[in-house]
Amino acid sequence: MRIIPIPIFEHNYSYLIVDDKANEAAAVDPAEPQKVLAVLAQTGAKLTSILTTHHHHHHSFGNIELVMTKPNLAVYGADARIPELNYVCKHNEEFTVGTLKVRSYHTPSHTRGSVCYYVRDGNEANEEMERAVFTGDTLLIGDAKDMYNVLYNILGKLPKDTKVYCGHECARLNLQFASTVDPNNHNIRKKLSWSQTTQCTVPSTIEEELEFNPYLRVSDPAIQQATNVTDPYEVTKVLRELNDSFVNQTNGSNGLGMHGINESENIVNEMNGVHNGVHNGVHNGVHNGINGISEIFDSYIKMNIYEAEDLNILNTILGKSGGSSIKKTTIN
Repeated sequence: MRIIPIPIFEHNYSYLIVDDKANEAAAVDPAEPQKVLAVLAQTGAKLTSILTTHHHHHHSFGNIELVMTKPNLAVYGADARIPELNYVCKHNEEFTVGTLKVRSYHTPSHTRGSVCYYVRDGNEANEEMERAVFTGDTLLIGDAKDMYNVLYNILGKLPKDTKVYCGHECARLNLQFASTVDPNNHNIRKKLSWSQTTQCTVPSTIEEELEFNPYLRVSDPAIQQATNVTDPYEVTKVLRELNDSFVNQTNGSNGLGMHGINESENIVNEMNGVHNGVHNGVHNGVHNGINGISEIFDSYIKMNIYEAEDLNILNTILGKSGGSSIKKTTIN
């Protein structure tokens, strides 16, 4: 497995995942498709898939041009607002890119339809395995309990040698923030010093993140002292508030997959994404039987990932497409 980071926009990353054994490739969040296609041409691999972490345009908008250029691509995601979506991933579902095994994890926090992709190459029986996880903007903004659940019950449980590929170049500011809440942490100082000598700081590993990422160390006395609380959810919440304040003061960005994106832009994209991305997702594949949208969104609604307004828009699109409407249900 080869993973090629592709810098796009000011500080985003797309990635090409290349399986040399099958000569196939997948693009992760190819928002500037011409840059992705240029790198793809150098590999000689056949692009077969797009892995979209969430629907915001600086991660998903390039899907439209890429699908026009390379027809019959499988476009994975877990949000019908993703343009050209044609396969809605279930939580903990496994699929393949060539011989690579890909597992999708629903990680609602930054958006309700956020997904992380865990990719493995090798022989698991013999523990000869290369592992990577693509996290997008996992923690840009979100409820503290959602963030905690994603970090501790999903990402934090991955093997420690898993390489972490986030959606933006943000290590220096992340580490600068970490040093304000844990100034005596040698691992933070060492990593910060290293980050100042390189332009591309991806990937890290889960093991490294456990050493210097304060969000993965909420039970550490140093982090609890800095936040002045001990409850894990409250520690996460206060860290997020301190983090936001730090970002505002430095006019920058930060977090494991968190970056300085203008949130007013995101709100506009939320609205445009619902009207445009859902239409594309339903009409350009999901509703054509590659994976059943009704089943998927019913499960989303039960998990309260989607709200009533989202449901009304989805049902309007489904109705125009001749699909069955989805009713809001809840589980205890």
